[in-house]
Amino acid sequence: MTRHRILAWFACSITTLIFAGAGYAQHQHASGSMSDEDLIKSAMTAAPPAVARDATIVDVSPDGKMRVVRKGSNGFTCLADNPNTPGPDPMCGDQNAMEWAQAWLEKKEPPHNKVGFMYMLSGGTDSSNTDPYAQKPEANNNWVETGPHVMVVGAKGMMEGYPRTPKPDTAQPYVMWPDTPYEHLMLPVHMPEPMTR
Repeated sequence: MTRHRILAWFACSITTLIFAGAGYAQHQHASGSMSDEDLIKSAMTAAPPAVARDATIVDVSPDGKMRVVRKGSNGFTCLADNPNTPGPDPMCGDQNAMEWAQAWLEKKEPPHNKVGFMYMLSGGTDSSNTDPYAQKPEANNNWVETGPHVMVVGAKGMMEGYPRTPKPDTAQPYVMWPDTPYEHLMLPVHMPEPMTR
């Protein structure tokens, strides 16, 4: 999960939808290049159809403002792929996940007893596995790349038995940002090929 991508995306919360934090406006979608229909279609690839069809879809404009493209009803919020990142990275998260991410962005303690869930079923761009605020690969920041995955956040202290190594096998479940307030469980998933008849 990259900070670049999440700074734009998780700035949105169910209650506020706009975050004025540092760096937010730097990592927006090029929404002018995608129609609302295309934004919705891309965002819906982040989660299973049963979740995506009733999720709120948001976009970040070039000036850094968050815009609701489609209001949802199930407590999940999804964002389309950011064309400015190297790989596909549409995301979809529940309200608890957004509160966790808001705390991370503001460098505050995440809410207690609020486990959140995020989908990135189209994949994700690379990130440091040990530094929640790393901006680029460096000699000792353990840069990793994970394909399609889901994330469990807000469960610090409840991930016993999962690898916590700086350089994990990203084809298997592992803890990202271990021993920080923002550690979370990364669960790689393989998306089956569509069935044809």
